[in-house]
Amino acid sequence: MSETLEIVFVRTWWRYTPEDGQWFTVIYHWFNISEGCAWIACFWLVLRRFRIHRKSYSEVCYAIAFLTFAVTDFVEAWAQSSWLIWLKLVNLVVLFQLRRTIMSRYYPAAKLY
Repeated sequence: MSETLEIVFVRTWWRYTPEDGQWFTVIYHWFNISEGCAWIACFWLVLRRFRIHRKSYSEVCYAIAFLTFAVTDFVEAWAQSSWLIWLKLVNLVVLFQLRRTIMSRYYPAAKLY
């Protein structure tokens, strides 16, 4: 049972070690950094929209959810572990829920963000 808990919650599955020279390690590392930068761009877009329209403070939570998702990608660029996967899953659920609520309630005609 303790091995199962270790696998589900605390195991580190991968670490970035540039000196190992494997192509997957380098690509995975830079992909996560790029993805984190994309989530930061989403954070700024949502925050900018809130500053212009000020329709709901839940947009601030939506922006923060993008920012926290970016942070998890930056962490994942260096190491991937079970707790991080769970955190990313919870963050993703929150992002989808906030998006559905905000877009349908305040911006029903918008398709992008």
